[in-house]
Amino acid sequence: MSSTLFQIFNHDISGISLPEKFTFPFYYEPHELSRIAANELQNYLESQTDFEHNFGLDTEKEGLVIGKMFGVLVVQNSEGELGYLWAFSGKLADQNHLPLFVPTVFDMLEENSFFLIGIKELNAINLEVETLENNPEFLLLTETYQTEKALASAKLEAEKIKMSEAKKARKLQRKKAQTEITDKADLEIIMAELVRESLKDKFLFRELTEYLENQLAETKEKLSRFTDKINQLKEERSLKSAALQQQIFAEYSFLNQYKELKSLAEIFNGNPPAGAGECAAPKLLHYAFQHHLKPIAMAEFWWGQSPKSEVRKHGQFYPACTGKCEPILAHMLKDIPMDDNPFGINPAEGKELEVVFEDDYLAIVNKPAEFLSVPGKQVKDSVSARVASLYPNATGPLIVHRLDMATSGLLLIAKNIEIHKELQSQFIKRKVKKRYVALLDGLLKEDSGLIDLPLRVDLDNRPNQMVCYEHGKTAQTKWEVIERRNNQTLVYFYPITGRTHQLRVHAAHNLGLNTPIVGDDLYGTKANRLHLHAESITFSHPISKETVTVTVAAAF
Repeated sequence: MSSTLFQIFNHDISGISLPEKFTFPFYYEPHELSRIAANELQNYLESQTDFEHNFGLDTEKEGLVIGKMFGVLVVQNSEGELGYLWAFSGKLADQNHLPLFVPTVFDMLEENSFFLIGIKELNAINLEVETLENNPEFLLLTETYQTEKALASAKLEAEKIKMSEAKKARKLQRKKAQTEITDKADLEIIMAELVRESLKDKFLFRELTEYLENQLAETKEKLSRFTDKINQLKEERSLKSAALQQQIFAEYSFLNQYKELKSLAEIFNGNPPAGAGECAAPKLLHYAFQHHLKPIAMAEFWWGQSPKSEVRKHGQFYPACTGKCEPILAHMLKDIPMDDNPFGINPAEGKELEVVFEDDYLAIVNKPAEFLSVPGKQVKDSVSARVASLYPNATGPLIVHRLDMATSGLLLIAKNIEIHKELQSQFIKRKVKKRYVALLDGLLKEDSGLIDLPLRVDLDNRPNQMVCYEHGKTAQTKWEVIERRNNQTLVYFYPITGRTHQLRVHAAHNLGLNTPIVGDDLYGTKANRLHLHAESITFSHPISKETVTVTVAAAF
């Protein structure tokens, strides 16, 4: 029997072959069936009246704009019929459940759920704390105690100054006595008197301190009747909150094809990231396994205005996130044959590394696109490995700087540790000048400019970078248009800083050029390659001190 959320294709799909393997969720080109299912969902989103949500597509609509990731899962039921499921990430229209969409895996807001009961208990504690903290007697005692404490501190500080002055005076008296008094007995009497005065001052200071502390004690004791109770309630609240969180992690469980359940706590060893399990992919797969539906293919796309931090284009397909989804999907897709993981394939296979400049001290190579600068977790073939083989007698790290795997162009190689240090110093001091050429997927209106958008890694979706004004590192790029052609723009990029994916994010982000580089599979649309090339580099030769400029034109 079919699930109520199992939808039959509106389009004729009779001539479309099924994929041999399920979609690799973290890097894929959507299968034709996934594209059709996504298109039918997008048509629904454009015309539906089931809910109200401001995606930011209607410029006249007011209110908070929230773009949203949607997912489609092509499935086959027990009768062999093909259909699909829809899902959204997080909440939609501030709801977990909406018609036609699969529900959340674990509904914390279900009536009489342990979560709502726990929240009710926490709210009761919060109310009790708030009542105590706003009690007029507590507020008066707090103010009185702070005033008395300030006065006591002022008195003690004044006494310390007085004691310090007396000490200085005694010191002068000692020196004077030692100089002017020749009778040893008289000198001893004066010295003993000065010691007595010192001891007396210290005794009086201790007496004053004790007196002031006793004065404060009565107010402090009255105040502690409130503060002890408040601290006790806060500790109880903290323990209850932590226990509730752990119960959620334990109850929030995901199915796989064998109907095996695994909780967030088990998957993430007790510390899942915020929002784990709320993405579209795990929702879709969990519902499919619950209702005996076989997963065939999957795709996720962004709908609405791009967020301020990440690069998200309306209607564009994106892979599942790595931080939250990868550990969950590893369990959910257990033993399901999937498309090959491209991250495990050596992209440099059959590609040559061209040396375009060389002397006894350094070299410059022209790195092809899709070629690692340094060894990766799974693929070891890289520029670093190749030049180590090319220059077996070289010392030091060799690679002076890096290019993204997808980017082609010039890389500096140092043949010994001293040259490496000198060249890196030039990079750190921003004395090395680099020029990139890029083909952008759209027409720029301006002819040149400066992009200044701070960047940091997207912790939930490495290695992607995001704009972040709070924690991001300064990232600046100058640019100028070379040519406009066929609805594309050829530009020069002059990076002032060298952050990871800087040029790619600065090109694609809506606060940057809002025009991704052609072939950017992370921030734009995949093509035969990323059309970004480091074509020119200028630096001071560490030995001759002459300015060296090397230029190699892009292959696109």
